Amino acid sequence: MVKNAFISVISQNEKEKNKNKGSVELQVFSFTNKIRRITSHLELHRKDYLSQRGLRKIIGKRQRLLSYLSKKNEVRYKQLISQLDIREPKTR
Repeated sequence: MVKNAFISVISQNEKEKNKNKGSVELQVFSFTNKIRRITSHLELHRKDYLSQRGLRKIIGKRQRLLSYLSKKNEVRYKQLISQLDIREPKTR
């Protein structure tokens, strides 16, 4: 998914385009791209421990943002994880 296309999808839901540049959805999207890029790097370089550490840190940041979003707005959370295809939606 292209970053600009994702921004336009998010901005359709929000009225002001200038305020969504630091939105939770965009941050999660950016972290997801980094995670996928580092994961493909680690498939080739299994002993790159610094990249493994960086990957764990980015995964933790994304996990905290997703947790925050799930508590704040369940609908936006479910929509985001389905768009990015990162995990199964929570069922309560």
